[in-house]
Parts: sequence; structure tokens; C-alpha cells
Amino acid sequence: MEEDGETLSARPALETEGLRFLHVTVGSLLATYGWYMVLGCILLYVVFQKLSTRLRAVRQRQLDSTEAAVEPDVVVKRQEAVAAARLRMQEELNAQAEKHKEKLRQLEEEKRRQKIEMWDSMQEGKSYKGNTKKPQEEDNPGPSASSVIPKRKSDRKPLRGGVYFQSQQW
Repeated sequence: MEEDGETLSARPALETEGLRFLHVTVGSLLATYGWYMVLGCILLYVVFQKLSTRLRAVRQRQLDSTEAAVEPDVVVKRQEAVAAARLRMQEELNAQAEKHKEKLRQLEEEKRRQKIEMWDSMQEGKSYKGNTKKPQEEDNPGPSASSVIPKRKSDRKPLRGGVYFQSQQW
């Protein structure tokens, strides 16, 4: 019996020692990293909430799509809307193509007119180059480029004095 009493009294001492060790290690761990653990738990909670709402939304979309696929009038309305959008886009494209053709036709007409003017000027004995640009120059009666006397270089001041080049010795 005495042996049983000794083992009983020894056992609680070991358990209390283990509890003290556990208390010290867990306490120091919480003291050191406690705020990080709290923030990590909060972050996990927020992420879990976001993911669960997204998962619910995805499930709801899947249910809605299966219901919409089953109802033929919804499918018909959707197909009609797509066909109307395609028709509208095709009309816009045709209008743009028509505008482009008109622009090309006007450019061709302008080129043809210039060629006719060039041919007429050649028949009259004039130069065929730049005949359309000369009337603007003829309207401005000013000094021509040949009558302007260029300035002599000696009248100009040098941009940089010659002192810099003379002071450098290579």
C-alpha cells in the first residue's frame, strides 16, 4: 500500500511539472507571437468570408444558367438580342464602308482633275510641275528669293568668342 501511495503522490508532481512546463512554453509563445496570431486569425476569417461569398455567387450563377437554358423563351429572347446587335453592327460597318468609298472616289476625281489641268498646261506650253501651287505665289507680289541680298558673314557676331579655342592647348 505504501508503494501505491508513493506512486500516487509522485504522479501529481509529474503532472503539475508538465502543466508548469506547458504553461511557461505556451505563455512565452503567446507573449512573443500573440498579436501576430490574432492578426493571422482575423486575416483567415476575412479571406474565408470573401471566398465563401464568391463560392455562393458562382453556385447561384450556375443555377441561374441551368434554369435559363431550360426556359426556351429566355433563350429565344437572348438569340434575338444577339441577332439585332449583329444587324446593327453590320449596318454601321456598311455605312463606314460607303463613306470610305465616297472618299476614295473624291480622291480619284481630284487626281483626274489635276491630270487634266497638267495636260492643259502642257498644251499651252507651260510647265506641268506645280501648276496648282503657283497661283498662291503669284497672288503675293513680294520680293523674290533671287532679289534678296544675303547678309555678309562679317556683319554677324560670333556665337562664342575665340578666346575658348585659343586658350586650349592640345
